[in-house]
Amino acid sequence: MSSILHILKKEVITVFRNKRTLIFMLAFPLVLMLVLGSALSNAFDKTVSVGEIHVLYKNDLNKDAAPYFHTFQQYAEKSDIHFEKAGKNTDGLKEVKLGNADGYAVLNGHGIRLYTNGRNSIKGSILEGVFSAFADQYNLAAEVMKTAPEKSGAAFEKIKHNYIQTESLLPNKEPGAMDYYAIVITTMICLYASLGSSAFMQVERTRKTADRLIAAPVRKSSIFIGKLFADVLIYTACIALIIIVSKVVYKANWGNHLPLVFLVLLTEIILSVSIGIGVSIFSKSAATGAILNLFIQLSAFFGGAYFKIENPGKLQAVMDLSPLTWINQAITKIIYNNVLSAATPVAAANLGIALLILFISVTALQKREGL
Repeated sequence: MSSILHILKKEVITVFRNKRTLIFMLAFPLVLMLVLGSALSNAFDKTVSVGEIHVLYKNDLNKDAAPYFHTFQQYAEKSDIHFEKAGKNTDGLKEVKLGNADGYAVLNGHGIRLYTNGRNSIKGSILEGVFSAFADQYNLAAEVMKTAPEKSGAAFEKIKHNYIQTESLLPNKEPGAMDYYAIVITTMICLYASLGSSAFMQVERTRKTADRLIAAPVRKSSIFIGKLFADVLIYTACIALIIIVSKVVYKANWGNHLPLVFLVLLTEIILSVSIGIGVSIFSKSAATGAILNLFIQLSAFFGGAYFKIENPGKLQAVMDLSPLTWINQAITKIIYNNVLSAATPVAAANLGIALLILFISVTALQKREGL
């Protein structure tokens, strides 16, 4: 046990002395979050700006109904619906067709006729809803006036509120730009642990210390476990710092179940370290880093680390091959939908694959004479 702790301590000290590694693992993801989260914020903005609505109208209502329409105009303008009385020589229909007005309303004793420009269906739908509300309110007041004229004004009390009010049934259920990139950049950096741990044995071979380790009274399993735990500990600490900074400084939303989210990330780190160690043991080629870099970049691209892929279509099958796809989806479900069960299959898959790789690696290492 003491030999494992000595190797673990030595690995941790070696990594934290390497300033380039620390800068890459801490500064790089935080800068990338800030750049992508700020530059692509509009891509995550689900708000639709309607702008001002311009309505021409012709008012032929009688003197009893005219005050109600005047009150309606006053409160509709609070929702940026602006009315302009059509002149005698103004062709309201033509103005709407030319796009100079969003709607043309003709009001008389027979009702309301509303003409809208089909090229802007959103504004047209708003006008239809607003005038429909006014017509219903006016009809109610007309019926009240027949039986109790003194109470007709009460029928128009609702006019004192804005005509357009919106309320989301599922507020804040989707991540904003910074929230999204806080998740996907963090999971991508977890995958970079494979690149760091690929130096599992390469460093010892390069420094010519592999033979000295074998000659020392230390079992190969102790060397393996010590280096494995050291890598997991180092990258877990880095990811914890990234989460804290993104939450405190960038105000990224990590939800109300952060321990569970962190558990999923921990299993990803174990998977990544296992991949790096496996590659290190089975490959002595200088191309090891290039192979892992290619794997990480493809996983990041198809896992949505650089931009959100919506409606992937035929790309979905390729995206599902990226571990970041299922990890990001699970974390998003935990944070925004409170689906805690989403963590179980992903964590189990990460650990299952990691254990398989480690078992094969240990078996191969034990059969070897050296490291």
